[in-house]
Amino acid sequence: MPVEILVLYYSRHGAVRQMAQLIARGIEQESGATARLRTVPHVSAVTQPIAPAVPESGAPYVELRDLTECAGLALGSPTRFGNMAAPLKAFWDSTSELWLNGALEGKPATVFTSTSTMHGGQETTLLSMMLPLLHHGMLILGLPYTEPELVATKSGGTPYGASHTAGTASDEPLTEHEKKLCLAQGRRLARIALKLAQ
Repeated sequence: MPVEILVLYYSRHGAVRQMAQLIARGIEQESGATARLRTVPHVSAVTQPIAPAVPESGAPYVELRDLTECAGLALGSPTRFGNMAAPLKAFWDSTSELWLNGALEGKPATVFTSTSTMHGGQETTLLSMMLPLLHHGMLILGLPYTEPELVATKSGGTPYGASHTAGTASDEPLTEHEKKLCLAQGRRLARIALKLAQ
């Protein structure tokens, strides 16, 4: 029976969604692993629901059962002042039930991000996404320097997780190095999840 890995992301302009799709492809390059893509709804200062129950396009919204059913997690967010985006943070704030029963303890997890500028907080955003995962008892995986693109990249890419520099208009495409690092991160997460499932 294959292990299923959750790729959970929030994307405003599409770069994080593209990264999520590449990470999912990397996961599925490992025999015995499948990816489940999920997203979160936007949040608003208005105190009434503004998002439809089902997204008009793209990945379905995440449910708590997606986390309990997964064998591993890849978590992605754009950078918001060096932190994860509010919609993703709002979702993690709703996971106390899982924390209380240890539902995620021992599962491998990895993180990825996209920023407008090279020094727009990629690494701090990745670290901010790790915090709730550590509180849940998850095992954090980074990107090792044995990935040659990590040393060669002139754009995104960190040992904390894959990253992308989208430009101030959010229109810069992912570079070849960034794409390869996303694929490598997905493969690595799948390999570890498969080993832990044995």
